[in-house]
Amino acid sequence: MDYINAIGRRKAAVARVYLSEGSGKIVINKREIEQYFPSSILQYIVKQPLLKLDVAAKYDIKINLRGGGFKGQSEAARLAIARALVKINPDDKPALRSEGFITRDPRVVERKKPGRPKARKRFQFSKR
Repeated sequence: MDYINAIGRRKAAVARVYLSEGSGKIVINKREIEQYFPSSILQYIVKQPLLKLDVAAKYDIKINLRGGGFKGQSEAARLAIARALVKINPDDKPALRSEGFITRDPRVVERKKPGRPKARKRFQFSKR
């Protein structure tokens, strides 16, 4: 098996995933997952699709992450891994979809509007 690639996005984060047969090693931006995401929660988020299908030790994963913060990057990586796993075996799609790993979260930061300090906040109203 050659590389299977997929892309995942979340907020401002973009993850490009390259999946290949291997021993379960995950490398993010040329660093081990434990170094890139010191938080075990974020590591778990990235590994969720693999754990759901019990294939964590079957594939080596190389991830390029750009933009966003830790949480957005981890969720973008999760989406990309799920998409790559579906490319390998389309029969896994219902299992991943039931957990919500296939759905792209459409929520992004709302733009700032003119005449306001933020997207929805208004300047203080003065009656007199």
